[in-house]
Amino acid sequence: MTLLPPDLDPELVERLVGTGGGALCRRMGIEFLELSAERSVATMPVEGNTQVIGLLHGGAHVVLAESLGSISSAIHAGPGRYAVGIEINATHSRSITEGLVTGTCTALVLGRTLATHEIVMTDEAGRRLSTVRMTNMLRDR
Repeated sequence: MTLLPPDLDPELVERLVGTGGGALCRRMGIEFLELSAERSVATMPVEGNTQVIGLLHGGAHVVLAESLGSISSAIHAGPGRYAVGIEINATHSRSITEGLVTGTCTALVLGRTLATHEIVMTDEAGRRLSTVRMTNMLRDR
């Protein structure tokens, strides 16, 4: 992880750095490049994340998106709070069989109890592969 907000909750930083974003993110080769409540970016290789005919699995798009949306929401929630996903939907626009996918997560709503993000996955040429919208409920610990 290369870019974290300076005022990030130390416990969240420890979890992110210590786990690399979690076991599934590590297994899928997700690399976080930038993390904040408003905008987060990560990449994921196509290789190792394909379905039976060689296309990037639609679920892989959603894993990348949910990882970005959840972390961005947790950052927004702040110390002593956490984010829980309550809704996610995905529209797949283009397939890909090789290379690197970039997910860019942008906040749509950052409220006290809900956070909604749009996550756009693109290929290395910048073409949109899928669009995901995710809403997280923000709760006190």
